[in-house]
Amino acid sequence: MSSTKAEEVVTVDVSQAKSLIESGYQYLDVRTPEEFGRGHCVASNIVNIPYMFNTPQGRVKNQDFLNQVSYLLNPADDILVGCQSGARSLNATTELVAAGFKKVRNVGGGYSAWVNHNFPINKEQQSTN
Repeated sequence: MSSTKAEEVVTVDVSQAKSLIESGYQYLDVRTPEEFGRGHCVASNIVNIPYMFNTPQGRVKNQDFLNQVSYLLNPADDILVGCQSGARSLNATTELVAAGFKKVRNVGGGYSAWVNHNFPINKEQQSTN
């Protein structure tokens, strides 16, 4: 395994991501459950596994992230990784590539870009705060 992991991460723009989702890619949303519940992209194969959690001390990394992803997704699957703006998903994608996931791609711009393009979204719950 080479140490130049960042070079192995492929980032796609949100329009490419939409096409890939429609062609059957898994969509891994790495935002917090609260963010996910407020709205996420429409995808037939979508899972929410947070890369970080909100705590009173700020955001902390989900120590079980790789185990949780490995439990639900296969390293050979075609997977898109998205977050709110593209930063957490880039880190998550880098980690997944290093762990042997061969076909993961980062969604540049994340959910914000998805919304800005007026692509379809699901909102599962209304925010109460």
